[in-house]
Amino acid sequence: MTKSLYERLGGAPKVAAIARDIVQAHLANPLIKTRFEIIDSAKLETNVRTFIGMGTGGPETYEGRDMPTAHKGMNLNERELVAAIDDVLKVLDKHGVGEGERREMLAILYSLKDEVLFK
Repeated sequence: MTKSLYERLGGAPKVAAIARDIVQAHLANPLIKTRFEIIDSAKLETNVRTFIGMGTGGPETYEGRDMPTAHKGMNLNERELVAAIDDVLKVLDKHGVGEGERREMLAILYSLKDEVLFK
């Protein structure tokens, strides 16, 4: 049986570490950090962790807002989306995530494009 992306990422401890580092990367990224400075970073980290966990086949249940609602009124542009995705890819590299898994994560992230841009 093929392992889920969640399992291939390293399960709960690794997904939690990846989520923490994604939030930190976004807070440090000059192109998008202002989008995250007013948000409760602990809550954001929990939402990122459960979103990744649930979206990759883990047991987590994402209880945050849906993507269009979460990004409503932000009017995010493609440059900001690419900056956020680049942060995620850098974090995955940092954690030694394989190329196949990185491509799967990239596909998931790009699948959300229409739900977050220009809302």
